[in-house]
Amino acid sequence: MDLNEIRVAVLEMLKSIAPEMDADNLKPDQPLRRQVDLDSMDWLNVIAGLHEKLQVDIPESDYGRLTTLDAIVTCVASNLAARDARPEHAAATDPARFARTHQLLDGRQVSVRPIRKEDAQLEADFVRHLSRESRYDRFMVSMNELSPSKLKYLTEVDSDHHVALVAMENRDGKEVEVGVSRYVIAPGTTCCEFAIAVDDAWHGSGLAGALMGDLIEIARARGVTEMEGFVLAVNHRMLKFARQLGFTQHRDPEDRDTVHVVRML
Repeated sequence: MDLNEIRVAVLEMLKSIAPEMDADNLKPDQPLRRQVDLDSMDWLNVIAGLHEKLQVDIPESDYGRLTTLDAIVTCVASNLAARDARPEHAAATDPARFARTHQLLDGRQVSVRPIRKEDAQLEADFVRHLSRESRYDRFMVSMNELSPSKLKYLTEVDSDHHVALVAMENRDGKEVEVGVSRYVIAPGTTCCEFAIAVDDAWHGSGLAGALMGDLIEIARARGVTEMEGFVLAVNHRMLKFARQLGFTQHRDPEDRDTVHVVRML
């Protein structure tokens, strides 16, 4: 991730916390507190947002350095470089060995791991349990459940060109799938197409953000440079979510039903 991409991400995060901010006239080398109305809680929200969006930890010892836009960008870049250099980071972003637990915004907890062939029934139940609208938003066709061939495609992945992460909730000692994110790399490129679905009861919990954050982290670590997706034009929730993640949107005049979203990694 280069400095310009980090700068864009920081500006987007600041804008989400302080919508009245005039980003075009912001002086990057001048103290932000003199230019943007941010209290102490706002600053903590900015730091938490950068952690969620960029998967970067900013230690409290660095908080005093975050005085200007340039300083924030430099600090984030330094911490990203240090993170990527750690051997354990490489292991943590290996799709086949990935495992993470998330405490979500609403207090619920999920474990995220790679999907396995043995998860076929869990995946089938998950899709079956989605609302009709959510199934259509995800697959862009009307369906009640997955065909055997589609189910096999979604669960028997190589964790190289096709990576899929499932979010599991522990219910009475049994795993229940509540979300899934995946990407597929286009042959001969470093570009991938993503897809995500979350159980309707988990909308607004922060699960989608956690799944996409994990997916982007793995893709970036594996050398993927661009992520794209196709979203129904009427799926306003997903389009807003994509914008919050830094995806740009492109409309095809010959296809008014979908929106092409793209983000560099």
